[in-house]
Amino acid sequence: MKIIREVAELERWASEARSAAKTIGLVPTMGALHEGHLSLVERARKENDAVVVSVFVNPTQFNNPTDLATYPRTEEADFRLLEQAGVDAVFAPTPEEVYSGGKDTHVYDLGPAAEVMEGPRRPGHFQGVAQIVSRLFRWTGADRGYFGEKDFQQIAVIRAMVKSEGIDIEIVACPIKRADDGLALSSRNALLSKEQRAVAPGIYSALNYGRAYSATHSVKATHDTVVERIDALPDCKTEYFEIVDGRTLQPVADWNDSDFIVGCITVQCGPVRLIDNITFRN
Repeated sequence: MKIIREVAELERWASEARSAAKTIGLVPTMGALHEGHLSLVERARKENDAVVVSVFVNPTQFNNPTDLATYPRTEEADFRLLEQAGVDAVFAPTPEEVYSGGKDTHVYDLGPAAEVMEGPRRPGHFQGVAQIVSRLFRWTGADRGYFGEKDFQQIAVIRAMVKSEGIDIEIVACPIKRADDGLALSSRNALLSKEQRAVAPGIYSALNYGRAYSATHSVKATHDTVVERIDALPDCKTEYFEIVDGRTLQPVADWNDSDFIVGCITVQCGPVRLIDNITFRN
């Protein structure tokens, strides 16, 4: 496995792969890897000749300095996992290397999907995501990019960015990987206390309850019962729970408003902000 620190070296690696008529799969990550990330790698290996994984905590997508400072960083362990997973190359640059040209002043057209849920609550977050992801796409010339559906809104935003920027890449959305107790795997789970980790699976339990409940109740009633159940968990508070069209991410008022409906939730569990989602109609 090749460890790459510089953009020029990444571009050379990708150019050599393409010259050998190899397809390239890219898995962008911020490190602190877990089974969810490795499931993306596995999918990428099955569908491409060469796989490159980025390990980079991108500062421009953090609107909370404390969140950036406390984000888990486990580079050596990440490299071991990726080598065992059969990755061809890892790109692990410094922020100075990624943003060597100075501040990115380009405003990306991310569409309506970026204006709801996380959008107003984390100003600048999705522009920061677009800054790093667009660079990775262009530097690697990857045929496919792999993202986990836990970040459901982010996938929609990246697809909008790819379209508006004219980047030729297939965006592959991969199913959420969960712990045995249902908690969606996330690097931030490592920041939960033992007590918080014990109650956090209640988020997915409440979402599942809401899906069953929705068969005989309205969208509003389903929303309210999910929020009530989560807010009853110790040290948990729902930041938002939006029931939306799975394609546009715009809110729905009735179950007949769309044939693809998803519930997206963010919960503050102690100091840790956890996100999850569940499909209601598809």
